[in-house]
Amino acid sequence: MTVITTFKEKKREKQIKYERSVLRDLSINTLKERVKHYFGSTPLASSFVMNTGIEEACYDVALEAFLLGAKFSKFGYYGEKLDDVRHRCFKEEKHLIDTLYNFLLYWGNGEEGAMSESLYYLCEQYIYAWFKEGFDKGQRRHKLRLH
Repeated sequence: MTVITTFKEKKREKQIKYERSVLRDLSINTLKERVKHYFGSTPLASSFVMNTGIEEACYDVALEAFLLGAKFSKFGYYGEKLDDVRHRCFKEEKHLIDTLYNFLLYWGNGEEGAMSESLYYLCEQYIYAWFKEGFDKGQRRHKLRLH
């Protein structure tokens, strides 16, 4: 008797294997530095980034954006420009930006109301930076045929 598996299971296993291999290139120090770079520079964000729960949420969203960029890097490998690829995954990227922004607003000190637009732009830049890094690493992996 053989074990019957579905295509969804195989696809999911392949996706997990790829994500693990891509995440090997990423270091925790890079995550910490980038959080401090984007959210530690403003007085608004630096007040609540010191909270470890909020910092870990930033890490989670960064990893998701990195993996999203790596996933869509195959289109860049085949000749599409970064902006065109970003249009392909607009909904997913927007969801990550909104998730981080709403999380920071919810767990903030209440003084974010006046500065919420600048906080949103910070979140947008943070997600874009991680998406681009994942995109670049994924493209490099495709070029080296490590996918």
